[in-house]
Amino acid sequence: MMYRVLVVVGGAFALAACSTPDWMSFDSLKPGPSLDSISMESEPPGAEAKASNGQTCRTPCSLALPIDAPMTITFTLAGYQPESERLEVIQTPGEPPRLRPNPVVVELTPAAPAPSVAKKPAAKKPAAKKKPARPASAAAPPAAAPMTASPAQPTSPWPTNPPPLRQ
Repeated sequence: MMYRVLVVVGGAFALAACSTPDWMSFDSLKPGPSLDSISMESEPPGAEAKASNGQTCRTPCSLALPIDAPMTITFTLAGYQPESERLEVIQTPGEPPRLRPNPVVVELTPAAPAPSVAKKPAAKKPAAKKKPARPASAAAPPAAAPMTASPAQPTSPWPTNPPPLRQ
């Protein structure tokens, strides 16, 4: 009786092995790529650091990057020229592979101001025709009476009297 149960269970496992779903595959047991934590700093701080694999952070920061191939880190900040740093895989006997340099430190240089567009010289307008001068015999408009300011008036537009008190 016990042998029959074992044969049936063993047959079930054998049939199940022929149609293994992805979640039961042994690929999940394979190790993934090794990662190395890389610290990044910039002067001035606050630059966006973007790795060639798409990971980003704002400096000062660190990223866990795969060690399977060399990478490039690009630093960008508004008003500064972008800077790039290449990370190389270093393998030392007896130690796991690492990315170098670590930490990555860059000094961003200010961007040159955008060249201003020179204004085109304005096109000269044709000279306006002058009106003929009035003859001296023409009556001149009457002269206005000179205005005299009394020295007692203040020159300030604000009133000089204090506002009335409310009760």
